[in-house]
Amino acid sequence: MLGLLGPGLRSSANGPPAPGSPDYIQRDNQNMRDAYGRQTGPNGQLSPQYIAELPGATNPAYLQQIAQQAANPTRLALDPGNVFPGWNQGSAFRASWSGNRGLEIPIAFTNRDGALLRGHVWAPLPGAHDPYTGASLPEPYPAVVITTGSLQGSEIMYAWLAQDLAERGYVVLTYDVQGQGTSETLPHQGPAADFPYCDPSSKPAAGEMSGCPGVPFQQTANFVYGTEDATTFLLSTPKSPYHNPSAGTSQVNGYNPLWKLVDHRPDRRSVTPGRTTKVAIIGHSLGAAAVSWVQAVDPRAETVVAFDKLGSAQTFAGRRAAPAIPALAVQSEYGFNVVPYWMMGGSSFQGQPRSPDQAPDPTREAKTGFDGWRKAGVDSMLIVPRASTHLEYTDINYALPASRYGQDLTSVYVQAWLDKYLKHDPSADGQLLATSWSYLEPSGQGRWSPVQLDRPDRLSFYFCSGYAFHSAAGALLSNPDIAQVGCA
Repeated sequence: MLGLLGPGLRSSANGPPAPGSPDYIQRDNQNMRDAYGRQTGPNGQLSPQYIAELPGATNPAYLQQIAQQAANPTRLALDPGNVFPGWNQGSAFRASWSGNRGLEIPIAFTNRDGALLRGHVWAPLPGAHDPYTGASLPEPYPAVVITTGSLQGSEIMYAWLAQDLAERGYVVLTYDVQGQGTSETLPHQGPAADFPYCDPSSKPAAGEMSGCPGVPFQQTANFVYGTEDATTFLLSTPKSPYHNPSAGTSQVNGYNPLWKLVDHRPDRRSVTPGRTTKVAIIGHSLGAAAVSWVQAVDPRAETVVAFDKLGSAQTFAGRRAAPAIPALAVQSEYGFNVVPYWMMGGSSFQGQPRSPDQAPDPTREAKTGFDGWRKAGVDSMLIVPRASTHLEYTDINYALPASRYGQDLTSVYVQAWLDKYLKHDPSADGQLLATSWSYLEPSGQGRWSPVQLDRPDRLSFYFCSGYAFHSAAGALLSNPDIAQVGCA
């Protein structure tokens, strides 16, 4: 067993320990320690193997980003990604992925307001086989857009998921929204396309906070419009190129360089009437809020995945969005800070104290979006990994807490969810309902090793995980409390 729960910390035959009891406090203390497992756990960032590989992965990526900025002096990216080595790098163990396990192609395009956005397209190698089943991966593939979180979330922090999906037969676009990562900070709305310009005194466009579109970067508009523009770019072809507003002399891609690998055929088996484009939109944090809204208004989205948190009543630009397409929510126990159970009232971001003899409200995470999807009768699933934090879904070296296996568990569920709704694989139901999985994770020196994930050890014992979706045969499968924590 690779879990971090020690002996006696799982529920006993007599049931879970009572809140406030010594056993309950011991279990809670262990859970808080496990929330730092990405650093302290087996083969974590503090392991000798990881420390040895980190410099070789960090320096080339950092120097490349500095050179890229120097070559584009009128396209300034004013963010930590160009200052702190390793910020926009991802896991050092994944540095050898490109070219060995899949394709990674850098791309650049301008958003609707002329700001230069940078990112990557990820896809299977030619003639690739599924690393889990050995089956061939016939072209073309469904498409996936991943939108980062805010507070300077960078696209390579999400390379782990892009790589996992590419290996299973998807074309994935990761990108930095305006004002984050390696993307430009300012728009280009003036007569000279090469120079940043906006009129701060003008009336803000719909959803914008100022007359200077995309400024400040910490606003929902950057993530909503970024998701929509990125989807347009991912689906672009030589016959239907991307417009690239105000690109000027900047080097941009006129269309997706891997367009031939994208499945542009209408999906005749879509479970949502009118949604026939094989596209999934995925977002984290403010990106999750954005995709929770975009899923209702962009007819190209066929399914949505939200990392901390899915929102069923998302409002943007004066319009409230309702659940429209199948949604997978993966949400966390903790926010940026790891706190004891009696501080888990309110939300994970703004905890409120509760009586020490009270357990956290098990329905806390379901209330943000999952309950709304269930009420609307739209297929949905909620997973809350044990000891998970808001940083679970990003690869950042030595910065802020994250559990050891939350990312692994998240990838397993995302792969199965997309297989169900984009590939219509009937075996996906079994994966979504399974109680254990084998997950391939990088273990150093270009190796990927299997890790056993057991659902009872990996799901939160504080907050409910659940599902309500239709099987491949059409039957409604429903369980609002997989881990039996008191939500049914």
